[in-house]
Amino acid sequence: MAPPIPLLAVRGSDGTSLLGGPPTCEQHSAFQRDSRPSRCVTFSRDGTLFAWCNGLSVSVVKSSDGSVVSTFDLPKTSLLDFSPRHSVLATWQPYSKSQDSPQGDPNLQLWDLQSGQLIKALYQKKVESWCPSWSEDEKISVRSVNNELHFYENNDFNTIANKLHMQKVSDFVLSPGGQPSKVAVYVPGSKGAPSFVRLYQYPVLGGPTAALANKSFFKADRVSMQWNKRASAVLVTASTEVDKTGASYYGEQTLHYLAVNGETALVQLPKNGPIYDVAWSPNSAEFCVVYGFMPAKATVFNLKCDPVFDFGTGPRNAAYYSPQGHILVLAGFGNLRGQMEVWDVKKYKQVSKPQAPDATHFSWCSPRLRVSNGYKIWHYTGSVLHKWDVAAGKELWEVRWQPFPDGSFPERAVKYQAAPSGLGSTQAPPTQAYRPPALRHLPATPSSKLHEEEPPQNLRPGASGEKSLSKSALKNQKKREAKKAAKQDAKPEPEPPSDPAPLSNSQSEPTSGDPETDKKIKNLKKKLKAIEELKEQQAAGRVLQKNQLEKVQKEDQLLKELEQLQVGQ
Repeated sequence: MAPPIPLLAVRGSDGTSLLGGPPTCEQHSAFQRDSRPSRCVTFSRDGTLFAWCNGLSVSVVKSSDGSVVSTFDLPKTSLLDFSPRHSVLATWQPYSKSQDSPQGDPNLQLWDLQSGQLIKALYQKKVESWCPSWSEDEKISVRSVNNELHFYENNDFNTIANKLHMQKVSDFVLSPGGQPSKVAVYVPGSKGAPSFVRLYQYPVLGGPTAALANKSFFKADRVSMQWNKRASAVLVTASTEVDKTGASYYGEQTLHYLAVNGETALVQLPKNGPIYDVAWSPNSAEFCVVYGFMPAKATVFNLKCDPVFDFGTGPRNAAYYSPQGHILVLAGFGNLRGQMEVWDVKKYKQVSKPQAPDATHFSWCSPRLRVSNGYKIWHYTGSVLHKWDVAAGKELWEVRWQPFPDGSFPERAVKYQAAPSGLGSTQAPPTQAYRPPALRHLPATPSSKLHEEEPPQNLRPGASGEKSLSKSALKNQKKREAKKAAKQDAKPEPEPPSDPAPLSNSQSEPTSGDPETDKKIKNLKKKLKAIEELKEQQAAGRVLQKNQLEKVQKEDQLLKELEQLQVGQ
């Protein structure tokens, strides 16, 4: 039996459409396009239902034949979501007060989709975590109310079945899958006390031994928590709003690991800088982290938080696993050029390297721009299967794939040859390292690169044929290497010979014959390299300090000095 062809929901200034999948992507015959602009659209988790709000009402239809399931008179609705088994529809509108209602009206409504009746109306002032979280079987649901967690059972929202009493619960994430349900809870630090994340298994929520795992840390204004698919472990990205060292515009980030068996760890990232993205593999045994000042590194870690494969450095800030977990896409969207790297995870071999300039969204599909506004559907081998550009004067707001239950699309062998397409592909051409204008007339040398690019490498023990070392042996080896490097740095540089032998360009950079002039040229190049690094960081969104801006402003002056010294050689 052939796998289903997913639908594509397209929301823009000219209305809402449901399209058939590639290659034609034509209007879904069973769905009558709504010409009114929609505030929000969503599919049920299994993709059988589709809901949208067009500023007049909320409509729910069957994806297969477009037949109406329910319609609700809720013109102010801004957000929609289905419970996992689509028995409940949650709708949210901004909280507001009026003279007739000084306390405001409940702005979160939970609807029984089968009967169309209101189950419960609740107050939810903040848009963050507006929707209740459900277990996959809907036996448990959770809401955060006044910094504590309220648990409900079997969609009975009139009775609080259990509470998690803890001072100032700021965030929580319910585990995926069935019973027993687990919950990860974050409490921010205060008065010198650290922040912490704890894991609990419902319904055991109280007492000193109730927590399955606990991880405390300083330097956390907010966190992002991600369960793996098996609900056996959580990754916590802790972030501060400001980096007090001034090294990063993005603040400081650290990555922590907690497992339900009580194990915890700080994930060691070998390059300094922001953590852009963290993604669990669907196999729940590995995760990928994109991190470090540009060009960013990307590394896959196992459940021991040991690196498994390093993808080297590149212009990237996001990672996406395919639903089956056998393909990984590393991408640079937003303020980067839209370069994508498609990898076969089993062989750790690159499949393709397409480019999607101006992309702002990826879904195993690119919206909200007035320039280059449209979307493309790609085959993972780099071929463009479908392309749609928005008409002049119109805007694309959202593109969303119809989801399907796990197992609907079986894993297939990864292909390396580009899939046939009349639209071709956009493989990224090889790029050359940027060189300052004053150095472009000189032969290319390794020292003229702004960044030493790091190639991919397999970090599994024994992958390169070397004998794997224990942690203590590895630690001692690093100490020996550090001592050796320190000794090398401490050695005085040898004096150049009085009559240096001429070297060809292939062996060394040209010299003036005057050691003092060569030293000045070397220092100027070093300063120019530092300025280029600052300019790259500024382009990536980092706010430079006053002294750093002053350095950048001296670039033209330094280039003139360098040119004068080189002309005199």
